[in-house]
Amino acid sequence: MFKSTADTQGLQRSQARGYPTQFYHQLDDGRIQCDVCPRACALHEGQRGLCFVRGREGDEILLYAYGRASGFCIDPVEKKPLNHFLPGTSVLSFGTAGCNLTCRFCQNWDMSKSREMDLLAEEASPQQIADAAFKHGCRSVAYTYNDPVIFLEYACDTAHACREQGLRNVAVTAGYISPGARETFFAEMDAANIDLKGFTDDFYKRLCSARLGPVLETLEYLHQETDVWLELTTLLIPGENDSDAELAQMAAWVVEHLGPDVPMHFSAFHPAYKMLDVPPTPAATLTRARRIAREQGVRHAYTGNVHDDEGNSTWCHACGHLLIERDWYRLGRWGLTAEGACERCGTRCAGVFETEPGAFGAGRVRVRPTALV
Repeated sequence: MFKSTADTQGLQRSQARGYPTQFYHQLDDGRIQCDVCPRACALHEGQRGLCFVRGREGDEILLYAYGRASGFCIDPVEKKPLNHFLPGTSVLSFGTAGCNLTCRFCQNWDMSKSREMDLLAEEASPQQIADAAFKHGCRSVAYTYNDPVIFLEYACDTAHACREQGLRNVAVTAGYISPGARETFFAEMDAANIDLKGFTDDFYKRLCSARLGPVLETLEYLHQETDVWLELTTLLIPGENDSDAELAQMAAWVVEHLGPDVPMHFSAFHPAYKMLDVPPTPAATLTRARRIAREQGVRHAYTGNVHDDEGNSTWCHACGHLLIERDWYRLGRWGLTAEGACERCGTRCAGVFETEPGAFGAGRVRVRPTALV
């Protein structure tokens, strides 16, 4: 379990100086290397890592985003997206600023690419976030918008506070995290949606300044070593990661290494950040990706960011019966038994389900945790 310092003292210190972290080591040349992610930023005094929210002061690496967020919203859990984890329930979502990848197509670039700490206008301690989520009737808290790997200590402290209130924790991340930090981070999570951005090293290097290998290692770790419920999302960019061959290879790898029950979401790209000259993803591309994934043995493949009742809904892989009807983020017909099995044939549907679906709906509610406690 992640060991936190005192909540109030940690928040006050982070606002004044920076929050102490644990994943770093001294190099022979005097620099200090941050070991949270495979980027392994080696820093001189006063320098910050590429993520911008972790930096060196003296002989340690500090986190400057602890207790400071870019905003809080209550969302349907399907928006993360998670289709097999407490369907229909609400989740309190928040992020900070910065990112450890440099994706040219980032859809949340205003937060993830920010180098302005003034963006972090919302102040909330881990306990305040947990209290707010509980009082607002949320079933979980999501660490999202930018990648929670870079604010690991803040996320883990918040997750621990949430678990003490019976709340679940959701990580929405690219999975670009190093061993050690990986174990600590995911030990506090109950579900994760990993953004598998593509399936070639060329894609990761050219468009994200990263490598595919560490992401696949994270996925295998989650499947083999944890009980974290796992779903995958791939943003399909025309001409970059949407070929039949790459989609088939990706889906085949998922089935072989993670199993056929891990849901795959294929979502539509919209021109953003440094890829404004690339057209939006046609809906037909998402439908094609879903078909290819199913042909490779993926039992639950979804389309996202488009209105597609069939591609958004959950179907029994054994008999084809409609299990969870979705219209965008609103649930319709429910075809699961109280045990999470198909009401027609009795086949178990993989996931984390309750006896009845939630009824939060498709709305979004902006909140301020400090105003709710």
